[in-house]
Amino acid sequence: MNELDDGMTNAPPIWAIFGDLMSGLVGVFVLLLVWALGFQLELAQSLEEEVQKRQAEEMRRMALEDALADPLATGRVTLRDGRIGISGSVLFSLNSDELQPEGRELLHTLVAPLQVYLGERKEMLMVSGFTDDLPIQKGNHRYDDNWELSAQRALTVTRELIAAGMPPDMVFAAAFGAQHPAVPNIDGDSRSQNRRVEMAPVPKNAGA
Repeated sequence: MNELDDGMTNAPPIWAIFGDLMSGLVGVFVLLLVWALGFQLELAQSLEEEVQKRQAEEMRRMALEDALADPLATGRVTLRDGRIGISGSVLFSLNSDELQPEGRELLHTLVAPLQVYLGERKEMLMVSGFTDDLPIQKGNHRYDDNWELSAQRALTVTRELIAAGMPPDMVFAAAFGAQHPAVPNIDGDSRSQNRRVEMAPVPKNAGA
């Protein structure tokens, strides 16, 4: 009996083992709690940054729409999916790449809001020229085909934007000819809609 009593006396009391186990569990719980609080704080900060980003984006979009309000109302300009479309008849006469006074004035009003819009988004502006599906009229010796006409018109608009203050590294020209019509070429009205220049924000490396 004495040896048995001595063995029981030397064994660690059950409450000490239980206490060690609870201490370990509390430590794990505290670590999990700290991690959860840190994750929630990081998530809240991310959500706040996203809200601020969206608010800034909305303000830029509204500024751009304000600049386009009059030409949008009169149908000289369209705005679809972030692409600004300008009727070819506003910018150029038929089969010409020389800017008309109304078109030049319109382009100048767009430079300031576009520059802010692009700068804050770290994007650049692609100026694209489009034509209808009719071949170049006979007797016009300046252009071989619609590709050349659309390219020259895009270059003319690009150069005018730069002359009006747009940084050259924020804009570039592209030509699409009769490809990618806005509407099917079925009559004079639809073809006039397809004779256009579009300006669209794109990632900076798109023009590289």
